[in-house]
Amino acid sequence: MNRNDILWKGILEDLFADFLIFFIPDAPQQIDFDRGFEFLDKELEQVFPPDEDIFKPRHIDKLVKVFTRQGDEHWVLIHIEVQGQADKTFAQRMFTYYSRLFDRYLRPITAFAILSDKTRSFHPVAFEQEFLGTRLSYRFNTYKILDQSVADLEASENPFAVVVLTVLAALKKKQVDETELLVLKLELARRLLAKPFSKFTIRALMNFLRHYVRFQKPETSVIFEEEYDKLTNRQDTMGIEQLLLTLAKQEGRQEGRQEGRQEGIEQGRLEKDTLVVRNLLASTSFSDADIARLVGVEVAFVARLRTEMTK
Repeated sequence: MNRNDILWKGILEDLFADFLIFFIPDAPQQIDFDRGFEFLDKELEQVFPPDEDIFKPRHIDKLVKVFTRQGDEHWVLIHIEVQGQADKTFAQRMFTYYSRLFDRYLRPITAFAILSDKTRSFHPVAFEQEFLGTRLSYRFNTYKILDQSVADLEASENPFAVVVLTVLAALKKKQVDETELLVLKLELARRLLAKPFSKFTIRALMNFLRHYVRFQKPETSVIFEEEYDKLTNRQDTMGIEQLLLTLAKQEGRQEGRQEGRQEGIEQGRLEKDTLVVRNLLASTSFSDADIARLVGVEVAFVARLRTEMTK
């Protein structure tokens, strides 16, 4: 099981009540939350044993027993599947789960497929089969993370919305540079800490965010962890623009060293200053004068780069 699988399984257990309300707003009227939830992972493996082929993709699934408000012993099953890649057999697998679970428990089952993949065209909603007058149609609940509105999620007071925002940030990893990803991850952390959630919920969500959205460069991870420590200790925090300046200087020093070895110290310094200024122009609201002062270059140098970037 890879890291994302473990994170998904953990957050579904930690925030299961929030998960239910996120997808079923009137869940508290239908399900008796006071009786708790029973996670039947071992039972699920007995019904659907993991494939022994270690090279085959693993699937993130949960089976939960919940009690309804219709009677003391009236319970149902909730099957959750998190699918991280396009798979033409996915709908059939969802039906296989349903058929085996119903055969074993003879209880009502509702299923949720959370599609966390990067393929927009992949959105299975049913498994259907027909032959000589016999027809089968199995439909299940689906939620395509890639299609969700960031604005709506940010406005939500349900903690599970933060989970979706985190996954959306991870999906953008190849579309943005390291600096933009750092800004995005830090903004998610700040928004999370501003929410009126319990300490347990904030800790669970923060751990999910910290480990689900990963950086390519070790130095970026160091910057995030330093700011994370300040955020969680409720100390005065460095602004995002100052963090960007720190990251830009680190990248600039590294680039400058490389260019210096190849083309000389002066050329390396020029390349370093250019990289730092471009990063700050793209990611901050600093004026030309502020950037010139921070980097140690002429204002005209910053103005020229700004003009080039806006062409």
